[in-house]
Amino acid sequence: MGALTASLIAIAGLALGWITIEIACKPCLESGREAIDRNLNPDYDPDDDDPRLPLNPNPTPSEHTVDSSSTSVKVV
Repeated sequence: MGALTASLIAIAGLALGWITIEIACKPCLESGREAIDRNLNPDYDPDDDDPRLPLNPNPTPSEHTVDSSSTSVKVV
């Protein structure tokens, strides 16, 4: 009878621990699960996320024209 009681207490402790972790880490777990779902979805196209975003968000200086009146600023 003692083994049955101990196993039930252990199972209840594991269940409560799992629920605690799910509640405490909910935002992190949700974003991770969404990323996994996106990666496993064969129909997912990252280009369809937001069409208003530029194709190259960080252009190099040679990709755009430099006006002679503008000053160059080096970004590190």
